[in-house]
Amino acid sequence: MIIPTTNLAGSDVKLGKVAHGLMLMTWRNPVIDDETAFEAIKAGLDLAGTGDKIMLNSGEFYGIDPPTANLELLSRFFAKFPEYRDRALLSVKGGLVNMKPDSSLENLRRSVVDSNKALGGSKKIDLFEPARIDSKHTIEEIVTSLKTLVDEGLFSYIGLSEVSADTLRRASKITKITVVEIEVSPWSYDSKTQEVIAAAKELGVNVVAYSPLGRGFLTGAVKPEDLKEGDFRLHIPRFQAEAAAANEKIVNELSQLAKKKGVTNAQLCIAWVSSLGNHVIPLPGSSKATRTSENFAAANIVLTPEEKKELDDAVASFVVVGDRYPEQLQGDLLK
Repeated sequence: MIIPTTNLAGSDVKLGKVAHGLMLMTWRNPVIDDETAFEAIKAGLDLAGTGDKIMLNSGEFYGIDPPTANLELLSRFFAKFPEYRDRALLSVKGGLVNMKPDSSLENLRRSVVDSNKALGGSKKIDLFEPARIDSKHTIEEIVTSLKTLVDEGLFSYIGLSEVSADTLRRASKITKITVVEIEVSPWSYDSKTQEVIAAAKELGVNVVAYSPLGRGFLTGAVKPEDLKEGDFRLHIPRFQAEAAAANEKIVNELSQLAKKKGVTNAQLCIAWVSSLGNHVIPLPGSSKATRTSENFAAANIVLTPEEKKELDDAVASFVVVGDRYPEQLQGDLLK
């Protein structure tokens, strides 16, 4: 199976219509062992057509001890399997200090240099994104700094994470923005999210849609009561007991539609997110090869107009209970 592609904005690169999020391979205790992680990564990269690329999504802080554990995992992967380097477009989020955004030129440069150092020379960052917008700097200042780093040859493409449509438009007046990364799923599709997707299309920017499975909740296989201590989802308002019970309604509707289509809930969610535009690339995470294969198979699922309408109507009619992030982090979203 070779998955369909879209154009990476502002380039001639053909990019797979599903990306692979790697965060939970290392932002957990214990981390996934190398053999399991490597097989999961290969399962996605193996689906790239000749000359095409699959986006791998990592972060400078996607680890507990050390924070750079995710990048170090990739360093070992590409050192062991150098034949996969050209199949991957590596996207890295960074620019944080003590998990707070610092988008000064000095810190952004430090973040990129340190990230490339953690990769150990086995692979270089292709696309870099400040993880959140730093309110101490205007978006114009931030993007100008990122352009400086591109001109210095530290990476090739500029991405932004959790920005509003207005911020994206302002940024795009300074230089080419390749990617905007936002949360999109059947329970994360409010008016602000729709505005970003529309603005990205207008500006020729790819939307990398993270958490298309609602952090696993929309698959029907993740129950809040089954989450282990330390799991970040235990702090998310929509995973709390009463909210989760109310949010089961959308899961039940998805399950019925998925069964009728002959696919899994996860595949239906990914196919629906992908259907929001040729410029939209779903970004599910997975730590096992079987899950990666299931997720990527969704790229070949075509929704009929009738199926798309059913899904659209279900999403539009559903009122989500609870925010996407804990209260102290909500203010950083879609700025």
